[in-house]
Amino acid sequence: MLQNVAVVLLDGVHPFELGVVCEVFGLDRTDEGLPGYDFAVVSAEGPRLRTHAGFDVFAAEGLERLDQADLVVVPAADDATSREFPRDVLGALNRAVERGATVLSVCSGVFVLGAAGLLDGRRCAAHWRHTELLAARHPEARVEQDVLYVDDAGVVTSAGTAAGIDACLHLVRKEQGVAVANGIARRMVVPPHREGGQAQFVARPLPRATSDSVGGVLSWMERHLDQDVTVDDLAARALMSPRTFARRFQQETGTTPYRWLLGQRILLARELLEGTGLTVDAVAARAGFGNAATLRHHFCRRVGTTPHAYRRTFRPDGARL
Repeated sequence: MLQNVAVVLLDGVHPFELGVVCEVFGLDRTDEGLPGYDFAVVSAEGPRLRTHAGFDVFAAEGLERLDQADLVVVPAADDATSREFPRDVLGALNRAVERGATVLSVCSGVFVLGAAGLLDGRRCAAHWRHTELLAARHPEARVEQDVLYVDDAGVVTSAGTAAGIDACLHLVRKEQGVAVANGIARRMVVPPHREGGQAQFVARPLPRATSDSVGGVLSWMERHLDQDVTVDDLAARALMSPRTFARRFQQETGTTPYRWLLGQRILLARELLEGTGLTVDAVAARAGFGNAATLRHHFCRRVGTTPHAYRRTFRPDGARL
């Protein structure tokens, strides 16, 4: 049962990530027929802690409170990617998992779980800016690059900031059912479940040529994304044989002509979905995918969500188009 929730704070805690947990588990909604939680904020480094935003918070309870919790949450904190953490905090997190409690990190709080050894052999999530560092720091962890959260054997990790909402609602849905999760989400005015993953929020610049031998062809490709072209066509434009062009392209951009062109078409499709009222079929044609089905296939694979869902997220009036 999910009844007893404790949030453990480190100095430099980020208020939003803390606030997410307080909003989901710390408010009394029993008058609406929703369950209440025995909720506590625990200090890991003294009762008075500074926050990332420049004000202080006071937490009266100590780490012994964690031994009662069904869920222990670690929000983000300053320097969490590089600092050392108190040994008694790491020990408390391990004890929680050993006795069957759930441990949840929000954003950079995942590095605390990593320091406790809780990521070894487990899948985990992190903010897209931190995934490579987390994987290097904890090579035994299986870091998922583009997900909003991961639940693996009692250890739940969420990506940046608002993904903590998704992870908290996931736990409520898992332990207490869809109706409870939907009720809390409705009160918070957030979706009970978001489609897609972090990929839809990450701007990924495409590789550019390191010299001028294929630079002109790249510029031409950018201006003619709606046209069907082959490597032979591009090689002829570069005055090279297809084999030489493909090899030179790979050397100078780090990718193949097909992958480069596909990436540019996805970027154009994203811009059109965000900034125009074109139908998805028209976006597909303009971006060189030919039809909506082909656009959907590649868009889901690259961005992690559908063109319609992406438009609803990034264009306020998108749902009506």
